[in-house]
Amino acid sequence: MDKKRLKKAPDFFSERYTKILGAVVKDYIRSAEPVGSKGIVVKYGLGLSSATVRGIMADLEKGGFFHQPYTSAARVPTAQGFRLYVDTLLELREPVDMEKNLLQGCLGRFSDREDLLTETTRLLSTLTACTGLAFVLRKEDFVIRHIKLMPMDAVSVMLVLVSIFGNVKTKLVHIGPDAQGLDFERISNYLNSIGRGLAVRELREKIVTEMGKEKNLYDELLSNALRLGDLALRSCSASEDNALYVEGKVKMLEYPEFRADFEKMKKLFAAFEEKSLLVRILDKDMDEDDTHIYLGSESSIDGFEGLSFVTTPYGGKSRAAGTLGVIGPLRMDYSKIVPLVSYAAGILEDVF
Repeated sequence: MDKKRLKKAPDFFSERYTKILGAVVKDYIRSAEPVGSKGIVVKYGLGLSSATVRGIMADLEKGGFFHQPYTSAARVPTAQGFRLYVDTLLELREPVDMEKNLLQGCLGRFSDREDLLTETTRLLSTLTACTGLAFVLRKEDFVIRHIKLMPMDAVSVMLVLVSIFGNVKTKLVHIGPDAQGLDFERISNYLNSIGRGLAVRELREKIVTEMGKEKNLYDELLSNALRLGDLALRSCSASEDNALYVEGKVKMLEYPEFRADFEKMKKLFAAFEEKSLLVRILDKDMDEDDTHIYLGSESSIDGFEGLSFVTTPYGGKSRAAGTLGVIGPLRMDYSKIVPLVSYAAGILEDVF
């Protein structure tokens, strides 16, 4: 074989290839239409002929970065193409003063944390034209700073849990006539001594272990404390604990790629109703400090193909209080959206 006729493998990370990829991605983000070589040459003035650009786009398609939806030469970036763009070419734009003022204004208008999260999530949806998301640390993973048991009547006690972030959880627990004559102050002190710094689920596990120790069966105070602690904490249902805020789901109807595909839209709205699916994604980044971008199938969850998540944790010195983010099409404006999500999370830093 004539070695001169062997074609050199394309270097997808070379300046020439990344310039073309970046131009196609930017144009597709703007128009939602397949991008052709002539348009790239005219709009971006890359100093290359239309034929050269067309050849590079064909190589990028073979490499999995573009796909060709029609028989024409126009291409659409794939999730792999967006990933290369986000990782190597993305230029972030600082939020403008109007956006900052709107987000900062939430702090002055809302003292209640739930109202603040709802409004922040709604504003993110408005400013990004995507669906806003906020996830609050599961109270099941609520890290305890203080515990108190307070008698309410002859048969009931109020469990008060205060987290290391200052969040308060209360639960009225019916314990029957055994409530009479108990020293709730000493019982509370004991539960604090073994529970401070633990998550609720960890304290429940510790109580079960302590209840199994023979020495504790013959100590009336410890026995009562463990029995009451077990009863009270078991009453804290995990189903009540997940706090997920979803604002602006209707924004998806504004994107032609979803509006034109009823089955895709129906599947997406069904996924929105399955809160556990969204929680699985948002819960991934609780122990991370960085903003994360999940593209298409990278979320590993059915129902969100063709979508992107931009998420970042917020609040807490040692551990985040939750995750804030948006969900939108693959062609969302990452340059604008990533800094906005990060800025909004920063505003919540001192509140949670």
